[in-house]
Amino acid sequence: MRIGAGKGRQVTIELRRERGEPVFLALGASIVAEIERGRLRPGDRLPGTRALARDLGLNRNTVDAAYHELSMQGWLVAEPSRGTFVASDLPDTGGSARRRPPGTERRERPADSAHAPMLDLTDGTPDPRLVPVAEFARAIRRALASPSPGGAGRYGSPLGTRELREALADHLGSERGLVASGGDVLVTRGSQMALFLAASALAGPGDVIAAETPGYPLAWAAFRAAGARVVGVAVDGGGIDPEALEALARRERRLKAVYVTPHHQYPTTVTLGAARRLRLVALARQYGFHIVEDDYDHEYRFDGRPVLPIAARTAPGGPVVYVGSLSKLLTPGIRLGYALAGPAILQRMAERREAIDRQGDVPLEHALASLIADGTLRRHARKARRVYRARRDRMAALLAERLGDDVRFTLPAGGLAIWLRLAGGGPDAERWSARAAALGLSVTPGSRFALEASHPPQAFRLGFAAHDDDELDRAVDLMARARPG
Repeated sequence: MRIGAGKGRQVTIELRRERGEPVFLALGASIVAEIERGRLRPGDRLPGTRALARDLGLNRNTVDAAYHELSMQGWLVAEPSRGTFVASDLPDTGGSARRRPPGTERRERPADSAHAPMLDLTDGTPDPRLVPVAEFARAIRRALASPSPGGAGRYGSPLGTRELREALADHLGSERGLVASGGDVLVTRGSQMALFLAASALAGPGDVIAAETPGYPLAWAAFRAAGARVVGVAVDGGGIDPEALEALARRERRLKAVYVTPHHQYPTTVTLGAARRLRLVALARQYGFHIVEDDYDHEYRFDGRPVLPIAARTAPGGPVVYVGSLSKLLTPGIRLGYALAGPAILQRMAERREAIDRQGDVPLEHALASLIADGTLRRHARKARRVYRARRDRMAALLAERLGDDVRFTLPAGGLAIWLRLAGGGPDAERWSARAAALGLSVTPGSRFALEASHPPQAFRLGFAAHDDDELDRAVDLMARARPG
Protein backbone atom coordinates (compact mmCIF):
# COMPACT_ATOMS: atom_id res chain seq x y z
CA MET A 1 0.00 0.00 0.00
CA ARG A 2 1.36 3.44 -0.97
CA ILE A 3 0.05 6.55 0.77
CA GLY A 4 0.78 10.23 0.41
CA ALA A 5 3.07 11.55 3.11
CA GLY A 6 3.46 15.26 2.45
CA LYS A 7 5.61 17.24 -0.03
CA GLY A 8 4.86 14.77 -2.79
CA ARG A 9 6.39 11.82 -0.93
CA GLN A 10 4.80 8.39 -1.21
CA VAL A 11 5.24 5.82 1.57
CA THR A 12 4.57 2.12 1.11
CA ILE A 13 2.97 0.49 4.15
CA GLU A 14 2.74 -3.28 4.47
CA LEU A 15 -0.26 -4.55 6.43
CA ARG A 16 1.00 -7.45 8.53
CA ARG A 17 -1.44 -9.29 10.72
CA GLU A 18 -0.71 -11.82 13.45
CA ARG A 19 -3.12 -14.74 13.46
CA GLY A 20 -6.15 -13.88 15.53
CA GLU A 21 -5.25 -10.18 15.76
CA PRO A 22 -8.04 -7.70 14.96
CA VAL A 23 -7.44 -6.02 11.57
CA PHE A 24 -7.79 -2.49 12.97
CA LEU A 25 -4.98 -3.17 15.48
CA ALA A 26 -2.79 -4.64 12.73
CA LEU A 27 -3.35 -1.55 10.58
CA GLY A 28 -2.58 0.70 13.54
CA ALA A 29 0.64 -1.21 14.22
CA SER A 30 1.71 -0.85 10.57
CA ILE A 31 1.17 2.92 10.63
CA VAL A 32 3.01 3.31 13.93
CA ALA A 33 5.92 1.23 12.62
CA GLU A 34 6.37 3.70 9.76
CA ILE A 35 6.19 6.65 12.17
CA GLU A 36 8.87 5.00 14.34
CA ARG A 37 11.06 4.42 11.31
CA GLY A 38 10.73 8.06 10.30
CA ARG A 39 9.02 7.30 7.00
CA LEU A 40 5.85 9.00 8.24
CA ARG A 41 6.84 12.29 9.85
CA PRO A 42 5.14 14.70 12.26
CA GLY A 43 2.51 16.67 10.36
CA ASP A 44 2.21 14.22 7.45
CA ARG A 45 -1.35 13.83 6.22
CA LEU A 46 -2.85 10.33 5.96
CA PRO A 47 -5.40 9.27 3.35
CA GLY A 48 -9.10 9.54 4.16
CA THR A 49 -10.73 6.45 5.65
CA ARG A 50 -12.76 5.79 2.51
CA ALA A 51 -9.74 5.95 0.19
CA LEU A 52 -7.53 3.83 2.44
CA ALA A 53 -10.27 1.25 2.93
CA ARG A 54 -10.69 1.00 -0.86
CA ASP A 55 -6.94 0.60 -1.46
CA LEU A 56 -6.59 -2.09 1.22
CA GLY A 57 -9.83 -3.90 0.49
CA LEU A 58 -11.05 -3.26 4.05
CA ASN A 59 -14.28 -2.05 5.57
CA ARG A 60 -14.23 1.70 6.14
CA ASN A 61 -15.22 1.14 9.79
CA THR A 62 -12.03 -0.89 10.25
CA VAL A 63 -9.85 1.98 9.03
CA ASP A 64 -11.85 4.44 11.12
CA ALA A 65 -11.31 2.28 14.22
CA ALA A 66 -7.55 2.13 13.55
CA TYR A 67 -7.32 5.93 13.12
CA HIS A 68 -9.42 6.46 16.25
CA GLU A 69 -7.26 4.08 18.30
CA LEU A 70 -4.06 5.87 17.24
CA SER A 71 -5.64 9.28 17.88
CA MET A 72 -6.53 8.20 21.41
CA GLN A 73 -2.91 7.14 21.95
CA GLY A 74 -1.53 10.43 20.60
CA TRP A 75 0.03 9.15 17.37
CA LEU A 76 -2.49 10.83 15.06
CA VAL A 77 -4.56 14.00 15.16
CA ALA A 78 -7.91 14.43 13.38
CA GLU A 79 -8.59 18.00 12.25
CA PRO A 80 -12.18 18.84 11.22
CA SER A 81 -12.59 19.56 7.49
CA ARG A 82 -8.86 18.93 6.90
CA GLY A 83 -8.15 15.25 7.58
CA THR A 84 -6.00 13.01 9.76
CA PHE A 85 -2.34 13.84 10.41
CA VAL A 86 0.64 12.35 12.21
CA ALA A 87 0.79 14.25 15.51
CA SER A 88 3.05 17.27 15.21
CA ASP A 89 4.37 16.98 18.78
CA LEU A 90 6.05 13.62 18.10
CA PRO A 91 9.84 13.67 17.75
CA ASP A 92 11.14 13.21 14.22
CA THR A 93 12.86 9.92 15.10
CA GLY A 94 14.52 9.20 11.82
CA GLY A 95 13.95 5.52 12.60
CA SER A 96 15.72 5.43 15.98
CA ALA A 97 12.73 4.93 18.25
CA ARG A 98 11.40 1.43 18.70
CA ARG A 99 8.36 1.99 20.86
CA ARG A 100 5.01 0.44 20.07
CA PRO A 101 1.64 1.72 21.26
CA PRO A 102 -0.36 -0.22 23.86
CA GLY A 103 -2.51 -2.94 22.35
CA THR A 104 -0.35 -3.47 19.25
CA GLU A 105 2.42 -5.60 20.72
CA ARG A 106 3.36 -8.75 18.82
CA ARG A 107 3.11 -12.02 20.67
CA GLU A 108 6.50 -12.85 22.15
CA ARG A 109 8.23 -16.10 21.32
CA PRO A 110 8.04 -18.61 24.18
CA ALA A 111 11.24 -18.69 26.20
CA ASP A 112 11.43 -22.50 26.02
CA SER A 113 11.05 -22.80 22.25
CA ALA A 114 13.29 -21.91 19.36
CA HIS A 115 10.29 -21.47 17.11
CA ALA A 116 7.41 -19.01 17.33
CA PRO A 117 4.19 -21.09 17.33
CA MET A 118 2.13 -20.81 14.18
CA LEU A 119 -0.93 -21.89 16.14
CA ASP A 120 -1.78 -21.59 19.81
CA LEU A 121 -4.31 -23.98 21.38
CA THR A 122 -3.38 -23.10 24.94
CA ASP A 123 -6.14 -22.11 27.32
CA GLY A 124 -9.52 -21.05 25.90
CA THR A 125 -9.63 -17.49 24.66
CA PRO A 126 -12.36 -15.89 22.54
CA ASP A 127 -11.84 -14.89 18.93
CA PRO A 128 -11.13 -11.14 18.69
CA ARG A 129 -12.27 -11.27 15.05
CA LEU A 130 -15.86 -11.55 16.34
CA VAL A 131 -15.74 -8.37 18.42
CA PRO A 132 -18.36 -5.83 17.23
CA VAL A 133 -15.64 -3.34 16.35
CA ALA A 134 -17.82 -0.66 14.80
CA GLU A 135 -20.25 -0.59 17.72
CA PHE A 136 -17.39 -0.61 20.21
CA ALA A 137 -15.60 2.24 18.44
CA ARG A 138 -18.79 4.31 18.40
CA ALA A 139 -19.34 3.66 22.11
CA ILE A 140 -15.78 4.78 22.88
CA ARG A 141 -16.23 7.96 20.85
CA ARG A 142 -19.48 8.75 22.65
CA ALA A 143 -17.82 8.15 26.01
CA LEU A 144 -14.91 10.44 25.18
CA ALA A 145 -17.27 13.17 23.96
CA SER A 146 -19.40 12.93 27.10
CA PRO A 147 -18.66 15.37 29.96
CA SER A 148 -18.78 12.48 32.45
CA PRO A 149 -15.43 10.69 31.80
CA GLY A 150 -13.15 13.62 32.52
CA GLY A 151 -15.03 16.88 32.57
CA ALA A 152 -15.59 16.89 36.32
CA GLY A 153 -11.87 17.42 36.93
CA ARG A 154 -11.63 14.88 39.72
CA TYR A 155 -10.92 11.19 40.18
CA GLY A 156 -13.73 8.68 40.15
CA SER A 157 -14.63 5.94 42.60
CA PRO A 158 -12.32 2.94 43.05
CA LEU A 159 -15.50 0.85 42.86
CA GLY A 160 -15.94 1.83 39.21
CA THR A 161 -18.36 4.11 37.39
CA ARG A 162 -21.94 4.12 38.63
CA GLU A 163 -23.20 3.54 35.06
CA LEU A 164 -21.27 0.30 34.54
CA ARG A 165 -21.93 -1.03 38.04
CA GLU A 166 -25.66 -0.59 37.58
CA ALA A 167 -25.57 -2.01 34.05
CA LEU A 168 -23.66 -5.07 35.30
CA ALA A 169 -26.09 -5.59 38.18
CA ASP A 170 -29.04 -5.52 35.76
CA HIS A 171 -27.22 -7.81 33.31
CA LEU A 172 -26.27 -10.34 35.98
CA GLY A 173 -29.80 -10.28 37.35
CA SER A 174 -31.44 -10.99 34.01
CA GLU A 175 -28.83 -13.40 32.61
CA ARG A 176 -27.57 -15.22 35.71
CA GLY A 177 -30.26 -14.82 38.37
CA LEU A 178 -28.14 -12.77 40.79
CA VAL A 179 -30.01 -10.45 43.14
CA ALA A 180 -27.76 -7.38 43.23
CA SER A 181 -27.68 -3.63 42.83
CA GLY A 182 -24.91 -1.38 41.57
CA GLY A 183 -23.82 -0.92 45.17
CA ASP A 184 -22.87 -4.61 45.35
CA VAL A 185 -20.45 -4.42 42.39
CA LEU A 186 -16.75 -3.59 42.16
CA VAL A 187 -15.33 -3.05 38.65
CA THR A 188 -11.72 -4.15 38.13
CA ARG A 189 -9.11 -4.32 35.37
CA GLY A 190 -9.82 -7.94 34.51
CA SER A 191 -10.85 -10.81 36.77
CA GLN A 192 -7.22 -11.34 37.81
CA MET A 193 -7.32 -8.09 39.78
CA ALA A 194 -10.64 -9.14 41.29
CA LEU A 195 -9.11 -12.43 42.50
CA PHE A 196 -6.15 -10.63 44.09
CA LEU A 197 -8.41 -8.10 45.81
CA ALA A 198 -10.74 -10.83 47.06
CA ALA A 199 -7.82 -12.77 48.54
CA SER A 200 -6.42 -9.60 50.13
CA ALA A 201 -9.79 -8.81 51.71
CA LEU A 202 -10.46 -12.34 52.97
CA ALA A 203 -7.06 -13.63 54.07
CA GLY A 204 -3.94 -12.34 55.77
CA PRO A 205 -0.37 -13.64 55.75
CA GLY A 206 -0.32 -17.31 56.69
CA ASP A 207 -4.06 -17.83 56.21
CA VAL A 208 -5.18 -20.66 53.92
CA ILE A 209 -7.14 -20.49 50.67
CA ALA A 210 -8.22 -23.85 49.28
CA ALA A 211 -8.16 -24.27 45.51
CA GLU A 212 -9.14 -26.91 42.98
CA THR A 213 -6.38 -29.12 41.62
CA PRO A 214 -5.96 -29.44 38.75
CA GLY A 215 -6.85 -25.78 38.61
CA TYR A 216 -6.04 -22.26 37.51
CA PRO A 217 -2.38 -21.34 38.20
CA LEU A 218 -2.88 -17.57 37.92
CA ALA A 219 -5.51 -17.69 40.66
CA TRP A 220 -2.98 -19.43 42.91
CA ALA A 221 -0.45 -16.72 42.04
CA ALA A 222 -2.94 -13.99 43.01
CA PHE A 223 -3.67 -15.66 46.35
CA ARG A 224 0.01 -16.10 47.14
CA ALA A 225 0.69 -12.48 46.20
CA ALA A 226 -1.91 -11.53 48.80
CA GLY A 227 0.06 -13.50 51.42
CA ALA A 228 -2.17 -16.57 51.59
CA ARG A 229 -1.05 -20.19 51.61
CA VAL A 230 -2.71 -22.18 48.83
CA VAL A 231 -3.76 -25.77 49.59
CA GLY A 232 -5.16 -28.04 46.90
CA VAL A 233 -8.45 -29.92 46.97
CA ALA A 234 -8.85 -32.74 44.46
CA VAL A 235 -11.17 -32.47 41.46
CA ASP A 236 -12.85 -35.58 40.08
CA GLY A 237 -15.41 -36.22 37.36
CA GLY A 238 -18.00 -34.21 39.28
CA GLY A 239 -15.85 -31.20 40.16
CA ILE A 240 -14.33 -30.30 43.52
CA ASP A 241 -14.63 -33.05 46.15
CA PRO A 242 -16.69 -31.74 49.13
CA GLU A 243 -15.49 -34.49 51.45
CA ALA A 244 -11.86 -33.61 50.79
CA LEU A 245 -12.71 -29.94 51.41
CA GLU A 246 -14.35 -30.77 54.74
CA ALA A 247 -11.33 -32.79 55.81
CA LEU A 248 -9.17 -29.74 55.00
CA ALA A 249 -11.51 -27.43 56.96
CA ARG A 250 -11.22 -29.66 60.03
CA ARG A 251 -7.44 -29.75 59.70
CA GLU A 252 -6.77 -26.10 58.81
CA ARG A 253 -8.23 -23.70 61.35
CA ARG A 254 -6.97 -20.75 59.30
CA LEU A 255 -8.95 -21.70 56.19
CA LYS A 256 -10.50 -18.44 54.99
CA ALA A 257 -11.78 -19.24 51.50
CA VAL A 258 -12.15 -21.87 48.81
CA TYR A 259 -11.71 -20.95 45.15
CA VAL A 260 -13.96 -22.76 42.67
CA THR A 261 -14.90 -22.60 38.98
CA PRO A 262 -18.22 -24.48 39.17
CA HIS A 263 -19.79 -23.58 35.82
CA HIS A 264 -17.00 -25.09 33.71
CA GLN A 265 -14.21 -26.25 35.99
CA TYR A 266 -10.83 -24.97 34.93
CA PRO A 267 -9.19 -26.89 33.29
CA THR A 268 -11.35 -30.05 33.10
CA THR A 269 -14.59 -28.24 31.97
CA VAL A 270 -16.89 -30.35 34.21
CA THR A 271 -19.94 -28.65 35.77
CA LEU A 272 -20.39 -28.87 39.54
CA GLY A 273 -23.71 -30.58 40.25
CA ALA A 274 -26.51 -29.25 42.45
CA ALA A 275 -25.79 -31.56 45.40
CA ARG A 276 -22.14 -30.55 45.57
CA ARG A 277 -23.05 -26.86 45.27
CA LEU A 278 -25.42 -27.13 48.23
CA ARG A 279 -22.81 -29.05 50.20
CA LEU A 280 -20.20 -26.39 49.44
CA VAL A 281 -22.43 -23.61 50.81
CA ALA A 282 -23.25 -25.67 53.90
CA LEU A 283 -19.54 -26.26 54.59
CA ALA A 284 -18.78 -22.55 54.15
CA ARG A 285 -21.39 -21.67 56.75
CA GLN A 286 -20.37 -24.46 59.10
CA TYR A 287 -16.64 -23.69 59.09
CA GLY A 288 -16.82 -19.94 58.53
CA PHE A 289 -14.96 -19.61 55.24
CA HIS A 290 -15.97 -17.83 52.03
CA ILE A 291 -16.48 -19.23 48.53
CA VAL A 292 -14.68 -17.32 45.75
CA GLU A 293 -16.73 -18.26 42.69
CA ASP A 294 -14.96 -17.54 39.40
CA ASP A 295 -17.66 -17.58 36.71
CA TYR A 296 -15.26 -16.73 33.92
CA ASP A 297 -17.22 -17.97 30.89
CA HIS A 298 -20.86 -18.16 31.91
CA GLU A 299 -22.13 -16.96 28.52
CA TYR A 300 -20.79 -20.05 26.76
CA ARG A 301 -23.26 -22.79 27.62
CA PHE A 302 -24.03 -24.84 24.52
CA ASP A 303 -26.01 -27.85 25.76
CA GLY A 304 -28.65 -28.41 28.40
CA ARG A 305 -30.40 -25.91 30.63
CA PRO A 306 -28.58 -22.85 31.98
CA VAL A 307 -26.88 -23.43 35.33
CA LEU A 308 -27.18 -20.56 37.77
CA PRO A 309 -24.12 -19.50 39.78
CA ILE A 310 -23.73 -20.53 43.41
CA ALA A 311 -24.05 -16.82 44.25
CA ALA A 312 -27.58 -16.84 42.80
CA ARG A 313 -28.60 -19.44 45.42
CA THR A 314 -27.36 -17.45 48.42
CA ALA A 315 -28.69 -14.27 49.95
CA PRO A 316 -26.88 -10.97 49.20
CA GLY A 317 -24.02 -10.54 51.64
CA GLY A 318 -23.74 -14.33 52.06
CA PRO A 319 -20.59 -16.45 52.00
CA VAL A 320 -19.89 -16.02 48.24
CA VAL A 321 -17.57 -13.55 46.54
CA TYR A 322 -18.59 -13.70 42.89
CA VAL A 323 -15.99 -12.88 40.21
CA GLY A 324 -16.55 -12.48 36.48
CA SER A 325 -15.04 -10.97 33.36
CA LEU A 326 -16.05 -9.20 30.16
CA SER A 327 -12.69 -10.11 28.64
CA LYS A 328 -13.87 -13.67 27.89
CA LEU A 329 -16.94 -12.26 26.19
CA LEU A 330 -14.99 -9.80 24.02
CA THR A 331 -11.20 -10.19 23.88
CA PRO A 332 -8.41 -10.49 26.49
CA GLY A 333 -7.07 -7.12 25.36
CA ILE A 334 -10.11 -5.42 26.90
CA ARG A 335 -9.24 -5.63 30.59
CA LEU A 336 -12.49 -5.45 32.49
CA GLY A 337 -13.65 -7.70 35.31
CA TYR A 338 -15.92 -7.36 38.30
CA ALA A 339 -16.73 -8.77 41.72
CA LEU A 340 -19.90 -8.96 43.80
CA ALA A 341 -19.65 -9.30 47.57
CA GLY A 342 -21.15 -8.21 50.86
CA PRO A 343 -20.65 -4.58 51.93
CA ALA A 344 -17.78 -5.16 54.37
CA ILE A 345 -15.75 -7.31 51.97
CA LEU A 346 -16.49 -5.02 49.03
CA GLN A 347 -15.26 -2.03 51.02
CA ARG A 348 -12.01 -3.79 51.92
CA MET A 349 -11.51 -4.74 48.27
CA ALA A 350 -12.13 -1.13 47.18
CA GLU A 351 -9.60 0.19 49.71
CA ARG A 352 -6.94 -2.19 48.44
CA ARG A 353 -7.78 -1.40 44.83
CA GLU A 354 -7.41 2.33 45.51
CA ALA A 355 -3.91 1.73 46.90
CA ILE A 356 -2.66 0.18 43.65
CA ASP A 357 -5.01 1.62 41.01
CA ARG A 358 -6.96 4.70 42.08
CA GLN A 359 -9.73 4.19 39.56
CA GLY A 360 -10.44 2.21 36.45
CA ASP A 361 -10.56 3.20 32.79
CA VAL A 362 -13.54 5.56 32.93
CA PRO A 363 -14.18 5.98 29.16
CA LEU A 364 -13.97 2.21 28.68
CA GLU A 365 -16.40 1.64 31.55
CA HIS A 366 -18.86 4.17 30.11
CA ALA A 367 -18.58 2.57 26.68
CA LEU A 368 -19.24 -0.94 27.96
CA ALA A 369 -22.14 0.29 30.08
CA SER A 370 -23.76 1.63 26.91
CA LEU A 371 -23.09 -1.65 25.03
CA ILE A 372 -24.82 -3.57 27.81
CA ALA A 373 -27.73 -1.13 27.96
CA ASP A 374 -28.43 -1.09 24.20
CA GLY A 375 -28.24 -4.88 23.86
CA THR A 376 -25.03 -5.01 21.81
CA LEU A 377 -23.27 -7.27 24.30
CA ARG A 378 -26.22 -9.65 24.48
CA ARG A 379 -26.42 -9.90 20.70
CA HIS A 380 -22.67 -10.49 20.50
CA ALA A 381 -22.94 -13.28 23.09
CA ARG A 382 -25.65 -15.02 21.07
CA LYS A 383 -23.55 -14.84 17.91
CA ALA A 384 -20.41 -16.02 19.70
CA ARG A 385 -22.25 -19.00 21.21
CA ARG A 386 -23.33 -20.18 17.77
CA VAL A 387 -19.82 -19.83 16.36
CA TYR A 388 -18.06 -21.44 19.32
CA ARG A 389 -20.47 -24.37 19.51
CA ALA A 390 -19.73 -25.17 15.86
CA ARG A 391 -15.99 -24.90 16.52
CA ARG A 392 -16.28 -27.18 19.56
CA ASP A 393 -18.04 -29.80 17.46
CA ARG A 394 -15.49 -29.42 14.68
CA MET A 395 -12.54 -29.90 17.00
CA ALA A 396 -14.18 -32.88 18.71
CA ALA A 397 -14.71 -34.59 15.36
CA LEU A 398 -11.12 -33.93 14.30
CA LEU A 399 -9.67 -35.23 17.58
CA ALA A 400 -11.72 -38.42 17.39
CA GLU A 401 -10.80 -38.96 13.73
CA ARG A 402 -7.07 -38.26 13.85
CA LEU A 403 -5.92 -39.15 17.38
CA GLY A 404 -8.10 -42.21 17.86
CA ASP A 405 -7.39 -44.56 20.75
CA ASP A 406 -4.56 -42.46 22.18
CA VAL A 407 -6.96 -39.91 23.68
CA ARG A 408 -10.23 -39.64 25.60
CA PHE A 409 -12.48 -36.64 26.13
CA THR A 410 -16.01 -35.76 27.16
CA LEU A 411 -17.69 -33.21 24.92
CA PRO A 412 -17.97 -30.15 27.18
CA ALA A 413 -21.46 -28.72 27.67
CA GLY A 414 -19.93 -25.27 27.48
CA GLY A 415 -16.74 -23.25 27.71
CA LEU A 416 -14.02 -22.58 25.19
CA ALA A 417 -11.73 -25.59 25.57
CA ILE A 418 -11.65 -29.40 25.52
CA TRP A 419 -9.89 -31.38 28.27
CA LEU A 420 -8.08 -34.07 26.26
CA ARG A 421 -6.98 -37.01 28.43
CA LEU A 422 -4.28 -39.38 27.25
CA ALA A 423 -4.90 -43.11 27.35
CA GLY A 424 -3.06 -45.02 30.06
CA GLY A 425 0.28 -46.38 28.90
CA GLY A 426 0.23 -44.07 25.90
CA PRO A 427 2.30 -41.01 25.05
CA ASP A 428 3.58 -38.61 27.71
CA ALA A 429 1.90 -35.18 27.60
CA GLU A 430 5.09 -33.21 28.28
CA ARG A 431 6.96 -34.97 25.48
CA TRP A 432 4.02 -34.61 23.11
CA SER A 433 3.83 -30.87 23.89
CA ALA A 434 7.54 -30.40 23.16
CA ARG A 435 7.28 -32.21 19.83
CA ALA A 436 4.24 -30.11 18.88
CA ALA A 437 6.14 -26.90 19.68
CA ALA A 438 8.92 -27.98 17.34
CA LEU A 439 6.32 -28.23 14.55
CA GLY A 440 4.86 -24.81 15.34
CA LEU A 441 1.93 -25.70 17.61
CA SER A 442 1.60 -24.53 21.23
CA VAL A 443 -0.38 -26.86 23.51
CA THR A 444 -0.36 -26.89 27.31
CA PRO A 445 0.16 -30.23 29.10
CA GLY A 446 -1.83 -31.07 32.21
CA SER A 447 1.20 -30.73 34.48
CA ARG A 448 0.87 -26.93 34.22
CA PHE A 449 -2.47 -27.14 36.05
CA ALA A 450 -1.27 -29.32 38.94
CA LEU A 451 -0.71 -27.63 42.28
CA GLU A 452 1.76 -30.37 43.22
CA ALA A 453 4.14 -32.00 40.79
CA SER A 454 3.87 -35.53 42.19
CA HIS A 455 0.95 -36.74 40.05
CA PRO A 456 0.44 -34.44 37.07
CA PRO A 457 -2.57 -35.26 34.88
CA GLN A 458 -1.67 -36.75 31.51
CA ALA A 459 -3.88 -34.41 29.53
CA PHE A 460 -4.06 -31.24 27.46
CA ARG A 461 -6.38 -28.26 27.68
CA LEU A 462 -7.08 -27.36 24.05
CA GLY A 463 -8.73 -24.02 23.34
CA PHE A 464 -10.82 -24.06 20.16
CA ALA A 465 -12.75 -20.78 20.18
CA ALA A 466 -10.12 -18.48 18.66
CA HIS A 467 -9.68 -20.59 15.50
CA ASP A 468 -11.76 -21.11 12.38
CA ASP A 469 -12.26 -24.49 10.72
CA ASP A 470 -9.10 -24.34 8.59
CA GLU A 471 -6.99 -23.39 11.61
CA LEU A 472 -8.50 -26.18 13.72
CA ASP A 473 -7.86 -28.66 10.94
CA ARG A 474 -4.22 -27.61 10.71
CA ALA A 475 -3.79 -27.66 14.50
CA VAL A 476 -5.12 -31.19 14.93
CA ASP A 477 -3.01 -32.32 11.98
CA LEU A 478 0.08 -30.95 13.78
CA MET A 479 -1.02 -32.72 16.97
CA ALA A 480 -1.25 -36.00 15.08
CA ARG A 481 2.17 -35.48 13.45
CA ALA A 482 3.74 -34.61 16.83
CA ARG A 483 2.43 -37.72 18.59
CA PRO A 484 5.38 -39.62 20.10
CA GLY A 485 5.93 -43.04 18.58
